[in-house]
Amino acid sequence: MRNSILKISEYVPGRTIEDVAKEYGFLPEEILKLGSNENPLGPSPEAIKAVRDHANTISVYPPTDAKELRCALAQYIGYPIDQIVVGNGMDGVLDVLTRLFVEKNDEAIISIPTFPYYELFILACGGVPQFVPRNSNFDVDVDKLLRAVNKKTKIIFLCSPNNPTGNLMKESDLRHLLDTTESMVIVDEAYAEFADFSIVELVRKYENLVVTRSMSKAFGLAGLRIGYAVTPPEISKEYMKVSPAFSVNRIGIAAGVAALEDKEHLRQTVKTIRSGRAFLRDNIPFKTYPSQANFVLVDVSPFTAEEMCEALLRKGIIVRDCSSFRGAGNSLIRISVGTKEQNMRVIEAFKGVKT
Repeated sequence: MRNSILKISEYVPGRTIEDVAKEYGFLPEEILKLGSNENPLGPSPEAIKAVRDHANTISVYPPTDAKELRCALAQYIGYPIDQIVVGNGMDGVLDVLTRLFVEKNDEAIISIPTFPYYELFILACGGVPQFVPRNSNFDVDVDKLLRAVNKKTKIIFLCSPNNPTGNLMKESDLRHLLDTTESMVIVDEAYAEFADFSIVELVRKYENLVVTRSMSKAFGLAGLRIGYAVTPPEISKEYMKVSPAFSVNRIGIAAGVAALEDKEHLRQTVKTIRSGRAFLRDNIPFKTYPSQANFVLVDVSPFTAEEMCEALLRKGIIVRDCSSFRGAGNSLIRISVGTKEQNMRVIEAFKGVKT
């Protein structure tokens, strides 16, 4: 087995309802799962109907290029279909993009703390991740990033809104970065629908920019694993060469198209998240950080993240311990925004642990 694989630390996912129910003596329906940034309203009813309507097609391979889904995404995002690529979740899209650019001993820059999977993709290719810390407010320090760039730098990974901090990267900072470096810049916009703005339009102007998106969050299709990216045309052509065949299944294609057509469900989702996000920030009795995503980052010191997560688990509430995020320290937790009733339950739970 390759040494680069053996060096990879296993990804630490959020706790599952089943595990917590068994360990803490709850019924599964009593558990409140706010650790994985899932849609509290669930998927569009139209997407559920599409799953049922297409269930009898699962014996047949899906189209390799997922053209119907890509057409719907092209219309939604406002780009030609030949600039849209899809994959088995955003993880799948990022994996393929990394393999396009990174060879053994190449370098890639990651602005931390952020989504841990970027590091795994680089290591799996035999590359070397270089970590550049964000500033005290978790903003990207572009000058630090640029000082880390060298001839071996193939990719710069950025997440905006950033996971787990929730903040956006300034468009002016991104433009400066793109103008100054020839390295490929991949901006992960998994939470773009909840934010005040997106930088996806910049793909029209920069040949070294790719923007990745997800249908797991705002569209509530996390269980179907649908990710996509907006790329310069020459990159999408090469992407298809190394992307696994049939990477999006028939049910996913049908549900994805239906979800994109249900604009009212998307509107209600965004409204629920923005309202709940403000409520949590106003009422959590610890320091919270501004968020443009569907979660809120909380500094629970003097408690540790582990202590607070344990206290909330005993109340049947799953949140995310951010200690596993490189550079996040040991006192940050991430709470997904829920429904109004769920958010109120979170606030009540905090009252029992606040000193």
